[in-house]
Amino acid sequence: MNATHTVTNQVPPLVGHDPVAGDTALREACLRHADPLTLDSLEDLGALAGSEQAAEWGRLANEFPPRLRTHDRTGNRIDEVEFHPAWHELMTAAFAHGLGGAPWALAAAGDAHAHVRRAVGYLGWTQVEAGHGCPVTMTYSVVPALRRAPELAVVFEPGLTSTSYEFGLADPRTKAGLVAGMGMTEKQGGSDVRAGTTRAAARIDGTYHLTGHKWFTSAPMSDLFLVLAQTEEGVSCFLVPRMLPDGERNVFRLQRLKDKLGDRSNASSEVEFDRTVGWLVGEPGRGVRAILEMVTTTRLDCVLGSAATVRAALTQALHHARHRSAFGALLVEQPLMRNVLADVAVESEAATALAIRLAAAQDAGETDFLRLAGAAAKFHVCKRTPTVVAEALEVLGGNGYVEESVLPRLYRQSPLNSIWEGSGNVIALDVLRAMDRESASVAAVLAEVEAASGADDRFDGAVARLRAELADPVDLPLRARRVASLLALCLQGSLLLQHAPGAVADAFCASRLGGDWGGVLGTLPAGTAVGEVVERAVVAPA
Repeated sequence: MNATHTVTNQVPPLVGHDPVAGDTALREACLRHADPLTLDSLEDLGALAGSEQAAEWGRLANEFPPRLRTHDRTGNRIDEVEFHPAWHELMTAAFAHGLGGAPWALAAAGDAHAHVRRAVGYLGWTQVEAGHGCPVTMTYSVVPALRRAPELAVVFEPGLTSTSYEFGLADPRTKAGLVAGMGMTEKQGGSDVRAGTTRAAARIDGTYHLTGHKWFTSAPMSDLFLVLAQTEEGVSCFLVPRMLPDGERNVFRLQRLKDKLGDRSNASSEVEFDRTVGWLVGEPGRGVRAILEMVTTTRLDCVLGSAATVRAALTQALHHARHRSAFGALLVEQPLMRNVLADVAVESEAATALAIRLAAAQDAGETDFLRLAGAAAKFHVCKRTPTVVAEALEVLGGNGYVEESVLPRLYRQSPLNSIWEGSGNVIALDVLRAMDRESASVAAVLAEVEAASGADDRFDGAVARLRAELADPVDLPLRARRVASLLALCLQGSLLLQHAPGAVADAFCASRLGGDWGGVLGTLPAGTAVGEVVERAVVAPA
């Protein structure tokens, strides 16, 4: 072979690792909030997530995105979306390993760690491919909302909590497993769902006819949807199936699929309702409260998904730096690169610790804690993700800018969770709402924060600043982002001081809380144990 084609100093494929048990921070969080049996139950999922096969499924699902077919060859309206087989493999694996609605059934049967197990698995598995996480998340999140209509829950909850994935249009009462979606936003309102114009008219049989246009409905091939519509009493929530009990298609006209920045493997659509049949969920006029049961649960997955994206980017960067040489040494051995990698690793561990703590709160029924901590974590962790992924991409240099590296897909995905369900301002203001209306939430979060009181002067100083921010009523909406971010940082600092090695906690407090940090990653102060932090972050083989 011609010598010019000899390949040297390139990085081998990243396969054969275990992003679940092989991730020290994630493994420790699982053991901290659950037990060894919970971790052991995820062994097969971890091995699959680090396999060459799973990586190929992720690539194919994104290179061959979904296609809309509104009509069949004879002109009949069918409103179907076609997916590459790799998408169905990813979905099958996710549901089979209990990442959909299964934890609700397991918890009801006495599993005290069902939500932590799912969260650990979700954080590890969605590093393979994030787009299919959307319908998985919505299926998980719909269950508590649907329980506001017990007569509907008893019919559909068995399918929603199943570990089976069954694609295709059929009566949802007959399917082994169900997938759920959600339709809230409209083109004139966005996050202001009370501005929706979709109308619901009551029928004599107790159902409703919905008429209107939804601007952003993800996963339109789901079996069931929670949809908001206006009634005489105000905004109400409805269960809308794609197939009706009599075997007829419900009116669910797909106008187009969105051409999105990222999340390209997942179909997101505009949907037209025209006398579409729905069943009321919760009280008439209390639809926002009903669907918030679903939204609050999706916030957990927004944090988990962002933590997964950061962890996947860090894993790629570490793998590259441990195999690529420059200027006579491996990248991972060079001081400035170690600083960058350590800084990204600290960000990843802090996000992971907080995400799994939220899942533990779900298991424990800590609703007051979850209401405020979930909102603050959703704001801060999701907001940080694009910055961190961009830094990890830069570790690979030009190699990170090409699709084969996976980093471009992660980078396009990185803003999603900060936008999903409510962008930064909406969530930051919701943090204030949780503080104002649910004072027990503030007490619950501060109790968690102060569990590390006295462990570090920089942390104590940050907590004092947080208390001052919370006590100052002047211009609170103007300061909402500042309050939300500081709240999340104090929670992360407390968790790391309580549970992480000293090197990780010290680096976090020095940079994120102590002020000795630049505007970019890789500026940890001299004396930081960057080598120890980097080695801890390396993912072990499956």
